[in-house]
Amino acid sequence: MEQSSSGNPDGPQENSGRQNIFFGNQNDGHLAVSFSESDLELRADFIPPLGAGQPLTSDAVALILGKINVTYGVLWGDINEAIKDCTMGRRQVPDILIAKGYAPAAEVAEYFEMNPALNQNRQQADDNAQIDYRSHSPFIIVKKDQALAKLRPRKPGKEGKNVHGVSLPFAMIRPEGISGGENTRTEKNLILSNINGQLIEKKKVLQVQENLVIKGSVGYSTGNIIFPGDVMIEGPVSDGFKIYSGGSVVIKQTFDVTEAITKGDLAVAGGIIGRGAGLLKVGGGIRTKFIENCRAAARKTITVDSDIINSSVFTMENIEMGDKGLILGGDIYAVHGIKAGGIGRKAGKATRIHCGIDFTAQQEKEKNNNHLHILAAKLAKLKELMAAPDLDDEKRAKMQELERRLEEEQRTAGARVTDLLGQINTDENAVVEVTGEIAPGTLIEICQIALFVDEPLRKVRIRLDKMGGKLVPEPL
Repeated sequence: MEQSSSGNPDGPQENSGRQNIFFGNQNDGHLAVSFSESDLELRADFIPPLGAGQPLTSDAVALILGKINVTYGVLWGDINEAIKDCTMGRRQVPDILIAKGYAPAAEVAEYFEMNPALNQNRQQADDNAQIDYRSHSPFIIVKKDQALAKLRPRKPGKEGKNVHGVSLPFAMIRPEGISGGENTRTEKNLILSNINGQLIEKKKVLQVQENLVIKGSVGYSTGNIIFPGDVMIEGPVSDGFKIYSGGSVVIKQTFDVTEAITKGDLAVAGGIIGRGAGLLKVGGGIRTKFIENCRAAARKTITVDSDIINSSVFTMENIEMGDKGLILGGDIYAVHGIKAGGIGRKAGKATRIHCGIDFTAQQEKEKNNNHLHILAAKLAKLKELMAAPDLDDEKRAKMQELERRLEEEQRTAGARVTDLLGQINTDENAVVEVTGEIAPGTLIEICQIALFVDEPLRKVRIRLDKMGGKLVPEPL
């Protein structure tokens, strides 16, 4: 039998971390209780009587709860079940929750939370995953008027109550929310972007930059670059990665081009390497150190410091090269003309220069001509089949309808070719100027009139003699 530490049979005692609470003789059944933090819960061991002691009853438990001032959240159903087990089984029933309050709910102040959809494309590389990380980007690109963050409204707090019936105050939580910075605005509980651009978060402030600046190289760490504004790349661009820009692009090192499309200019300090399959489409001009094994098209002037090698280059204006700039192999189209240090080389790949023509119209003409050849072959085969003597009337009627459609398509394509013929020649004053040598084997064409160079030409300007219907080399 346990003794009260105070000598009072009704006083509390220690029992395996719980206090024994008696009401009456110490041989009577009693409770060993313990309170949780903040007295939110009361748990008890139900202890049977010793010898002739009295068993626990609901009234006895009520008196014990009164002694320890437990007035709220009493779980009488669980208590009565535990009393029954303890009395009938003459055994201790341990660790029963007999009273329970409720914790306070903190008040949360209103705050702006970043739009979670903006992070969906930001993925970390996983060597085991079958993912092409060229298609993923660490940058967050947003559109004008896109929602960047949403206001989370205030969540009211609620007081708690412990098992003594005492109210427990709630805490106040103030989350560190997002705020809007440069090129953003706040409207109707939203932070919106004022422009197309790159979203930057710095010290919980959102700002949108018109330009995308990449401090290093373009590779698997960046993925393909797709940006609505200007792009500046301070490192090289690796093979296999694409660039699409709604503005201009500046690359401070070498551009190992796979595919790039820009609305504005393209400037490459280190030169452009295409590896035979590279494709450039530039809405402005191109300025670079060299172009090698590439297909490049620009609406404005293309300026190349040194060489254009084995490339197909197209411009609606001029190609400007330095006095030592060489064009070695490939097809060059420049509407208003070319200035270069030299063109072609002996025993090298043939170089063909085309000036004074709208290459877009010429390409469309060639496309339509190819289509006419295909249509002619189809019609010839169809007429051969229609000549069969055993052809029934139903099949013949279907073939005649197909013949009619093919002939109509043929007339449309032929008319388009005729229209394009008058649009191809656009600048009869285009000239080719070379301060060095034009090597034998070079073909020069102005407004579809050609000059095949069979002897070296040095320091010449080649222009069109329209009256004579020929190209004329003149000394510079």
